[in-house]
Amino acid sequence: MTNESSGPDKGMFDAAVFANKHIKGKFYRLGLEFYGDGAAAFAKARPGQFAELDLAGIPLPPTDAIAEDLRDASERKILLRRPFSFCDVSSRKDKIRVEILYCALGPATLRMTSLSPGKSVSVIGPLGNGFQSPADKKTALLVSGGMGAGPLIHLAKTLAADYPKMGIIAFAGAKSKTELPFERPTDEISQQLGFALHEFARVGVESQLATDDGSAGYEGFVTDCFTKWLGRSSLAVKDTIIYSCGPEVMLARMAKIAEDKKIDCQISMERMMACGFGLCQSCAVKCKVNGSSETIYKLCCKDGPVFDSREVAFEL
Repeated sequence: MTNESSGPDKGMFDAAVFANKHIKGKFYRLGLEFYGDGAAAFAKARPGQFAELDLAGIPLPPTDAIAEDLRDASERKILLRRPFSFCDVSSRKDKIRVEILYCALGPATLRMTSLSPGKSVSVIGPLGNGFQSPADKKTALLVSGGMGAGPLIHLAKTLAADYPKMGIIAFAGAKSKTELPFERPTDEISQQLGFALHEFARVGVESQLATDDGSAGYEGFVTDCFTKWLGRSSLAVKDTIIYSCGPEVMLARMAKIAEDKKIDCQISMERMMACGFGLCQSCAVKCKVNGSSETIYKLCCKDGPVFDSREVAFEL
């Protein structure tokens, strides 16, 4: 995952909106376009990194477009930037396009839904440390829960391009079919063929679905689906790596699976991140000290959000 583009590693830039697509329910996909130094910086963005968006000056959508359960909260002032990872980064001539998968759950993300093509957004990024791809691995297993799919879609595309001989399989889970943050509906034939999700299929990556209620794919948690699949596989663990992003309880389970199977595993943690570069200290992650029973706190924004799963001391 190297990039030889010149220019700043990160900074504050203005991005132009080129798309803001409503996928379904509360799920949207925002497209931002960067020029000049912003394009040079985001050309280097790795899967798992993130950006902080200033949404304070964005108006709310019309009242009838706001879900009833969000109307009271929607009026709250937006004081801080909001962090988002990327589901895609692509180049077009002298521009870099960054796409963000998001869910309208509060006053800031509600405002995002009213961004239309041509509008400008202040963005700080790319921030944090993303996923690393050891060159000695032959198989990558990507496991996501809910909105954790975003950075793994980006990772699948990058791995497929940089390591064409690497076997890549994605597992995506959610509470139900309506809670899956993907653009196209799934059908039985594509699920049987192992290409249940278009976002992964378009880069040649197989995918499997799991929903808690069984409304699509495997009935049960994605971690159970993954464990059963792993039990049937004959993968050499030393050649395999797991990447995971999703709710913390799911990540803790993935870390345990990886530990039991002795498979390298990288997980993307989530915290409230006010500044995004380590000043506010609001995003502490409890981590183990190698060779000791002591623990220390690292910052999700600066030291993460991607950590080695053996490093995190989960408290669940």
